Amino acid sequence: MKQKVTGIGGVFFRARDPKALAAWYEEHLGIDDMAKSVWRQEAGDTIFGPFAETTSYFGRPEQQWMINFRVDDLDAMISQLKGSGITVETRAEWDSEVGRFARIHDPEGNPVELWEPAHK
Repeated sequence: MKQKVTGIGGVFFRARDPKALAAWYEEHLGIDDMAKSVWRQEAGDTIFGPFAETTSYFGRPEQQWMINFRVDDLDAMISQLKGSGITVETRAEWDSEVGRFARIHDPEGNPVELWEPAHK
């Protein structure tokens, strides 16, 4: 039987202040103890999709990656983030048959996409 991967085992990236950034993700997105232990995520859809090298979708041209997190209720998440003073960007053209999207940036400027899948 041909072997295949079974999911994403981790997302690793450089940060100027890893501890502070981990605390931000925990406080605002609920990723518990990101810097200390394994985060067990809920089962659900995952998209693994390379984009063209020239895409402007991520924002800054030097940005090589963008993480996308699934959410159950995008409107409630947007409200929660705005209540914490975080700028949330939405665009009608981002929404599609696969669901609705919003974008925030972490304190180090990394784009973070939030996705409410069309089928829950």
